[in-house]
Amino acid sequence: MPMRSPCRKIFPPFFALLLLSVPLSSQPDTFTGKVVGVSDGDTIKVMRQGRAVKVRLHGIDCPEKKQPFGMRAKRYTSDMAFGKEVTVQMKTTDRYGRMVGEVILPDGNSLNKELVYVGVVSEICAE
Repeated sequence: MPMRSPCRKIFPPFFALLLLSVPLSSQPDTFTGKVVGVSDGDTIKVMRQGRAVKVRLHGIDCPEKKQPFGMRAKRYTSDMAFGKEVTVQMKTTDRYGRMVGEVILPDGNSLNKELVYVGVVSEICAE
């Protein structure tokens, strides 16, 4: 009779525990927090677990503060989000370690989409 490896008894429960530790959904990391800072039109600071974290808006590239319309973009983002409880649906992190995600405002609208909309409308109205 061949000898049974003691690993056979250990590994199945180990793999079962490993599988239980893997999230069942592939939903991205999502959290809710108060917006405590607006760096520019496409970067905000949101409270998460007692500290402010930088969040870049996914798919958005606003002008920097010193570029034309940069302060207007920052002001718009601030008016829409500063001081409000938002939900961040994280997509990835950028090369600087900032979270990159979609920011959902208290009314259910996406800040990311609102910025695109107002940018397009402003561009059309300027013509």
